Amino acid sequence: MAALSPLCLSSSLFSLAPPTSLPPATPSPSLRLPIRRFQPSLLSVRAAVSAKETPAPKQPKGIMKPMPISPELQSFVGAPEIPRTQALKIIWAYIKEHDLQDPNDRKTIVCDDRLKKLFGKERVGFLEVAKLLNPHFKK
Repeated sequence: MAALSPLCLSSSLFSLAPPTSLPPATPSPSLRLPIRRFQPSLLSVRAAVSAKETPAPKQPKGIMKPMPISPELQSFVGAPEIPRTQALKIIWAYIKEHDLQDPNDRKTIVCDDRLKKLFGKERVGFLEVAKLLNPHFKK
């Protein structure tokens, strides 16, 4: 089969004139595709399968895991084991409830008797609170 050169192609094939016959505006009924609808039986099967595959609740890890605490922290918190996050929440709630933040420098906490036993200082920076709680958590 001989290769066709661009010179021998008919110019009528590449004309930009609109076609003489237009296709019908609407497709014929034989060309229409059926609309797919979800069958309720399939939905109920999928729901039943997904209901059976519920994972078991995850055990807390890291700072969310309850750990045994020192007697000083036990007297403050009221529990023998507590996660670090909960201990910090309880301490900050106590600080705000008793208005123990320095009015001139809100980043400094002026410790009362209960917090002095816990932290061992009269004044504590708010970033030090978590660091000073480390010795109270037993490993």
